[in-house]
Amino acid sequence: MEGLSVVGVFVLLVIVTVVKGVRIVPQGYKHIVQRLGKYHSTLTPGLNFVIPYVDSIIDRLTTKDIVLDIPSQEVITKDNAMIIANAIAYINIVSPEKAVYGVEDYELAIVKLIQTSLRAIIGEMTLDEALSSREHIKTKLKDGTSDDIADWGITLKTVEIQDINPSTTMQASMEEQSAAERERRAAVTRAKGAKQAAILEADGRLEASHRDAEAKILLADASGKAIESITTALKDKELPATYLLGEKYIEAMRELAESDNSKTVVLPADLLHAVKGILGK
Repeated sequence: MEGLSVVGVFVLLVIVTVVKGVRIVPQGYKHIVQRLGKYHSTLTPGLNFVIPYVDSIIDRLTTKDIVLDIPSQEVITKDNAMIIANAIAYINIVSPEKAVYGVEDYELAIVKLIQTSLRAIIGEMTLDEALSSREHIKTKLKDGTSDDIADWGITLKTVEIQDINPSTTMQASMEEQSAAERERRAAVTRAKGAKQAAILEADGRLEASHRDAEAKILLADASGKAIESITTALKDKELPATYLLGEKYIEAMRELAESDNSKTVVLPADLLHAVKGILGK
C-alpha cells in the first residue's frame, strides 16, 4: 500500500510538472518569461514549453491596439486664455519585454506624457490658433510623443484631439464680446443708413431748390417777355405794368376767395384806380 501511495504521488508530480511546463498563449497576446528572476524569453501565440519551477510567467501583454483616454485638463494659451482639452491615443506594443522592464506603468506614463506635451504645444499658441489648429496640434503631439515612447517598445499609431474648448468663464466672456461686436456692427449699419438717408434728403432738397430757382427764372423771363409784348402792342409805358399787376391782383383775390378761412371777398368797383393806387400813381 505504501508503494502504491508513493507511485501515485510520483505520477501526480509528473503530471503537474508536465502541465506547468506547457504554456498555450492565445492569439493577440504575448507572455513574458522570467528565469530565476531574470528576463528569459517572450512566448508567442500557440504552444510553448518552459522549464517548470524555474521559468515563470510574470506578465501577459496584448499585441492588439490599445486605446488610451487622455483626461481633460485646463491649459493656458500664449495670450493667457484658459481652455479645456482632452485627447485619445492609440498605441501598440511591439516589444513586450521593453514595455515590462522599461517603465513601471506604461499606460500611466504615456497618459502623463501626452498631457504634458499637449500643455506645452497649446501654451505656444494663442486662443484663436489653438481652437482652429487641431491637425497641427495632433501632428506635433504625435511626433513628440512617438520618440519618447519608442524606448519602451511602444508605437503611437495616432492621437486625436477630442475636445478643445474655452473654459466656462472664457466662454461667457467670449459670448459677451461677440454680443458687443454684433451690437457695434448694428449701430454702424444704422448710422450708415441714417447718413445715407440724410444725404438723399439733402440731395432732394437741393434738387428741389434748383428746380424752384429754374422755375422762377423761367417765370421771370416769361413775365418780361409778356411786358415787352404788351408794351409793344399797347405803345404805353404805364399800361403794361398796370395790366400785369392787375392780373396778379385778380389771381390773389381768387385764391383768397377759395381759401377755407375766407367766406366773403369784396372787389373794388374801380379796379384800374385800385391798381394804380398800388403803383403809387
